[in-house]
Amino acid sequence: MLSDRVKVGTQQAPHRSLFNALGFTEQERRKPMIGIVCSYNEIVPGHMNLDKIAEAVKLGVAEAGGMPVLFPAIAVCDGIAMGHVGMKYSLVTRDLIADSTECMAKAHAFDGLVMIPNCDKNVPGLLMAAARINVPTVFVSGGPMMAGHVNGRKRSLSSMFEVVGEFNSGRISEQELNNFEENVCPTCGSCSGMYTANSMNCLTEGIGMGLRGNGTIPAVYSARLRLAKQAGYAVMDLIEKNIRPRDIMTKEAFENAMTIDMALGCSTNTMLHLPAIAHECGIELNMEYANEISDRTPNLCHLAPAGPTYMEDLNEAGGIYAVMKELTKKNLLHLDGITVTGKTVGENIEHAVNLNPEVIRPIENPYMQTGGIAVLKGNLAPDTGIVKRSAVAPEMMKHEGPARVFDCEEDAIDAIMGGRIHDGDVVVIRYEGPKGGPGMREMLNPTSAIVGMGLGSTVALITDGRFSGASRGAAIGHVSPEAAVGGPIALVKEGDIISIDINANKLNMLVSDEELEKRRKEWTPRKANITDGYLKRYAALVTSGNRGAILELPE
Repeated sequence: MLSDRVKVGTQQAPHRSLFNALGFTEQERRKPMIGIVCSYNEIVPGHMNLDKIAEAVKLGVAEAGGMPVLFPAIAVCDGIAMGHVGMKYSLVTRDLIADSTECMAKAHAFDGLVMIPNCDKNVPGLLMAAARINVPTVFVSGGPMMAGHVNGRKRSLSSMFEVVGEFNSGRISEQELNNFEENVCPTCGSCSGMYTANSMNCLTEGIGMGLRGNGTIPAVYSARLRLAKQAGYAVMDLIEKNIRPRDIMTKEAFENAMTIDMALGCSTNTMLHLPAIAHECGIELNMEYANEISDRTPNLCHLAPAGPTYMEDLNEAGGIYAVMKELTKKNLLHLDGITVTGKTVGENIEHAVNLNPEVIRPIENPYMQTGGIAVLKGNLAPDTGIVKRSAVAPEMMKHEGPARVFDCEEDAIDAIMGGRIHDGDVVVIRYEGPKGGPGMREMLNPTSAIVGMGLGSTVALITDGRFSGASRGAAIGHVSPEAAVGGPIALVKEGDIISIDINANKLNMLVSDEELEKRRKEWTPRKANITDGYLKRYAALVTSGNRGAILELPE
């Protein structure tokens, strides 16, 4: 066992004395030592129940003959961090989580790991760590929040952000605003739509690192506790069979994840996280490949914010396995890869059934013949621009309009809320990329304000930042190269005509090459607005959004 290096032999007598101080018995030390990585805290609603999940995992590990040892991972609530400087500290935690978990696991020689994340950066951060550490590992998330109910309709956090715009435009009363505030987030769990947290938990299941139900069983269901115990059993089985994360997270597994992503209509943030996780596995995911997958993968689900269904509905319809089973009807998945169940993908989904064709469309009757995410390119985005196509109004799939240019999110929100953005405009928010932000803030506030002000079907938004999975509309993010490194988005001027053609995967500004070259020669980098602390170090190391915003040492 790997843990023998800290438990067995004369030289390890001091180590054993420290295990004695921890209260571990000699009998426990003979067993495989399993690290339980728990993201519990009291500031993130999706994490407030993870202490109970951790206790259930520990029981499962102990019952299956292991020695469970708990240690923490941090988490930021994107909803609470949204719209102010706090959002600069969201994406950057992905790497802190990966680094700190790697340090803990390597320092203490764990034989296996059970990862307990839930919200946006914890899932990819821990998947990155799992790839680095490469000991048998199982994921079990905290589960999604139940949808709220307002005026007899299911609602969620994206609704809450949008009604702020409705209130500011005079379309609803303060009493109606308060009604939403009291009812949209009724329980613990990751916010109830197909936002980033739920997207990544579903893809963890799809890629083979989580058990069935990992992405969809609601946080408040006792089935979630049973799943946690099963995760404890499963990691011991993986140790016996010596199945490791890099055995599971293969190139074919990532292709499966991207295919499932397109079918579900996941958050655009998956296009940041999947390349970063793959990078840790020694695999390069070219974002242009996403369009190839999208072209052949029908979009089968329209969960909030794209439609009126929620994670609890997807769970009742058969969950991720049912979606995967639909995809096999057109041979869209690799079925031979091993998973944390100890079985192949094909064996896992063999008996899955689609129980609600209104929630999971049969593949013969999809919402769209192409996937939920599109990668756009053009002279405004030579590398990439990412859009959640499934959440765009049909009339905005092709659009031309004048650029309204802002160098930070706050200025754009002031203009939107102040009524200075009009039908046909294209809002451009730059210097919010990984380096320029720094931290690549999510733009849920401006996208929600656009929708709330009644402009969702007439105004587009383009940014080198990114979007929450709760964003909807013609919201194009991850524009690369970003403004801070002199990407073309830095050269856009007020009034330039922006041309968007989502179905053709095109994003251009109608400005001549000669004029762009002239502007490029006149451009000077904007002075950094964060000059100390972790963000300064992050900005020095982070790469572009099209590469997953991974960290690299300068050459």
